[in-house]
Amino acid sequence: MSNPDQLHVYAADFETQILAFIDQHRAMLLAALEGLTEEEAHRRLVPSKTTLLGLLKHAIFVERVWFQEARTGMSRADLGIGESPDESFDLEDSDTIESVAREYLETCQASREAVAGVSASTVWCGNRRGPLTVRWIQLHVLRELAQHCGHAEILREQILAARES
Repeated sequence: MSNPDQLHVYAADFETQILAFIDQHRAMLLAALEGLTEEEAHRRLVPSKTTLLGLLKHAIFVERVWFQEARTGMSRADLGIGESPDESFDLEDSDTIESVAREYLETCQASREAVAGVSASTVWCGNRRGPLTVRWIQLHVLRELAQHCGHAEILREQILAARES
């Protein structure tokens, strides 16, 4: 049987549903790091820069591009992020699970505040692509998070399997 919160979301309007889906995927991405060591979170298992901690750092970039840059037109430098998505996977020596998770949670809260009370049909003009509706931005962020949750699930599975060998 479904819980009452789920039933509320099933019958809710688009804005409520999309926010619930985005938050669910945010939590899933963060949960991929639970119980891992720092070395495991930083471990590269594929030829690209993709690591579990790098995925979370990239998600910070995604949140800031779509909920801050697109809304305000602020530069990426002023938002504290690199110019390209590729750069967003780069980890600093000082990056830890705790520090990146804390920054991610703060960034997600800022994203929630950016869309609070905003209609999905509202147009934001600050992104490099030009004017975009909040609906398009939310759907794009959901797509990004879903894709990266899949990456994280596979990387976590590989890491946990390596513990057993």
